[in-house]
Amino acid sequence: MHTNYYFLRQLAPALAQQLAGYTVATCFSQEKDELVIGLTNGAQEFWLKAHLAAAGPMLAMPESFHRARQNSVDLLPELLGQQVAAVAAWPNDRMLQLSFQSGATLLFKLYSTRPNAVFRPTPEAPAELFHQRYTADAELLPVVDAAAPTPLRPTELPVNPLKAYPSLNDVALAYLRTRGYDPTPLETKWQLVRETVLELENPAAFYIIRLDGRTRLSLLPVGEVEYTLPATDPIGALRRFVPLLLNRRAYEAELRQLRQQLEKRADEAATSAQHARRRLHALENTVGYRQTADLIMAHLTQIPAGAKQVEVVDFYQDNQPRTIKLKPTETPQRTAQNLYRKAKNQQLETRELNARAERRETEAFWCLERLEELAALPAGELRTLRQWRKQHGLDPASAAKAAQELPFKVFEDSGFTILVGRNAQNNDLLTQRYAHKDDLWLHAKDVTGSHVVVRQRPGHAVPAPVLERAAQLAAWYSRRKNDSLCPVTYTPKKFVRKPKGAIAGQVVVERENVLLVVPANPFERAE
Repeated sequence: MHTNYYFLRQLAPALAQQLAGYTVATCFSQEKDELVIGLTNGAQEFWLKAHLAAAGPMLAMPESFHRARQNSVDLLPELLGQQVAAVAAWPNDRMLQLSFQSGATLLFKLYSTRPNAVFRPTPEAPAELFHQRYTADAELLPVVDAAAPTPLRPTELPVNPLKAYPSLNDVALAYLRTRGYDPTPLETKWQLVRETVLELENPAAFYIIRLDGRTRLSLLPVGEVEYTLPATDPIGALRRFVPLLLNRRAYEAELRQLRQQLEKRADEAATSAQHARRRLHALENTVGYRQTADLIMAHLTQIPAGAKQVEVVDFYQDNQPRTIKLKPTETPQRTAQNLYRKAKNQQLETRELNARAERRETEAFWCLERLEELAALPAGELRTLRQWRKQHGLDPASAAKAAQELPFKVFEDSGFTILVGRNAQNNDLLTQRYAHKDDLWLHAKDVTGSHVVVRQRPGHAVPAPVLERAAQLAAWYSRRKNDSLCPVTYTPKKFVRKPKGAIAGQVVVERENVLLVVPANPFERAE
């Protein structure tokens, strides 16, 4: 209600009295949608700060203001030196008009959408707009006589009493309903509306209230009254209300952001854990590679050379007959050997999936616990909220880094993080988006394979054991994984570029070093 006509009606004469003899000393902006005007009478100063954002325009009148040395721009040069002559509120509107001795005017249009400030150096001069995109505001002309609106005659009265007073807002309607407005006869409704308008025009006090979860400045005692302020000091009421509102807006915005962040993380973690569990279930409920290899080895004498398939007795399934497909170009022993290797990798995959599922389930539970703690924090205390956020690593700086699990294979060695791409598109993502120019980049030489990145640690060179470990990973996740030795290219990422039109994963290395390593299964190393 701080931009409502009935409050501006109280504010205008108080400002006119306060600013008598004051001239404009400075006019500037140092934040988006902000206009700051400093006035002085030679001995004292007065600050008027207009927030002209569509999300919630308001006028603030801080007792002091310190202009920033940077990111500050002067505005409306012809306003400087102008002496205030009068201040008026437009009838039944959210417009506050400052008139100056020279004939210049400054209008504050405090609409909830498209707010603006309109300055005219003279009545005939073109308008200068704070928000220049709202070109229609240039047609707003100063009001010469801002007298109170003329009451409607009985013959002009609408059926709905509320339509007779267009400046009544939701606060006034809430107040009327506390007095039994809705079920009463029409005649009583008219009486209640007139009494309420009389209270608005001659308020007993100003009230800072909570209504429908919002902090409001009201001329009526409705909702949860938090503060009662004297009706003789609308400027003081604004000075008490605006800082409180801004603090609560920041609190509510950060609270909403934290809640959404935790809910998103919990949902993503739970979904990732669910996918891992599904994959585990599929692995556990299909015939394993090891069982197939065992059956081949147990029936070697029954398998003719070059056979495409063989039917055997499956002693894992109650001696039921089972058909096993074979490759005619390789011996059954070789087929069994490959299956044993796949079985080992499948076992390692199962272990990794279990670890991932448990890690992501733990993260989901952690987020749910934090949501419960968040709901129990003292309401409205921004400092407490920020301390809690920092304590749990949820501040924007750390949240941006830890919000999501990296979409690569991740390994740790001696405090260094090693990232391994999963496929060609993932390689591009790793090299082009995630890798820093000073990170170490590796790739198996002259064959397809994963991009590998060792993340830099400021002030620490990558030690030889970590370099060798990363090279072994690059060799293992390439076409050379079964070679006895594999040459691996390594270089700082700044020497790796992607040519225009290159296919996914394809890059050019400008300066390379080569290291020979034995491809090493990363999971076997961990055992």
